Amino acid sequence: MRYHGQTYTRKLDARVLNLLSAIAQSSSKFANDMRLLQHEKELEEPFEKGQIGSSAMAYKRNPMRSERINSLARHVMVLANDPSITAATQWLERTLDDSANKRICIPESFLAVDAILILYANITSGIVVYENVIKTNMMQELPFMGTEEILMNAVLKGGDRQELHEKIRIYSMEAGKQVKEFGKPNDLVDRIAKDKTFGLTKEEILRNIKSRTFMWKSTKTSRRFY
Repeated sequence: MRYHGQTYTRKLDARVLNLLSAIAQSSSKFANDMRLLQHEKELEEPFEKGQIGSSAMAYKRNPMRSERINSLARHVMVLANDPSITAATQWLERTLDDSANKRICIPESFLAVDAILILYANITSGIVVYENVIKTNMMQELPFMGTEEILMNAVLKGGDRQELHEKIRIYSMEAGKQVKEFGKPNDLVDRIAKDKTFGLTKEEILRNIKSRTFMWKSTKTSRRFY
C-alpha cells in the first residue's frame, strides 16, 4: 500500500521514531557501562591531546562522550512519545494539530541519533583498557563467584554437600567482612584451603576458579543468543 502526503497514517511516524529510540536505548546502555567502568578505572574513553578532563578536579578524565550519548539518547527516547500521541489522538479525518509537532520531533530524532552514532564510533575506535586494574578487581570477586565450583569439587572428593555449603557460606561472610569493613584482600580461598574437610589444596582451588572457566561460559552463552 502506498501512502501520500497528507493522508498517510501517523502511526508510520511512530514506527520510525520507535526504531530511532531503540538505537538510542542500546547506545545509552553502552555509554552507561563505559561511565561505570571508567569510574572503576578499568576502561577509559580516548583522551585527545590537549583535552582537559575536569575544570574542577585536575586529576579527572571525565567520560564526556559517553555523557553526551546519554543526554542525546534521553532526548530521542522522549521524542518517540510525540508521534505515538499524535497517531492516537487523530480525528476521523487528518487534522492540522500534528504539523508543528512532526516538524520538530522527526528531524531532531534523526539528527540526535546521527550525533550519537558518531560519538559511539569515536569511543569504540580508541577505548583504553587497563588490564591490571581489571585483574585486581576480578580477583576480589572471583573467589565468591567460584564457590559453586569449589563445592562441587570438594563433594567429588567425598565431602558432605550440606556441611560444606554451610561452611562456604560462613567463610564467604567472614571474607566479605574483611574486604568491606577493613579494606583487606579477599582471603576466602585461604580460609577454605585451611579447612581439611574440603580436601582441596590452595592450588587446586585456584585451578577450579580460574577466570577462563567463567569467561568460556559467558562466551558460549553469547554465541547461543547472538
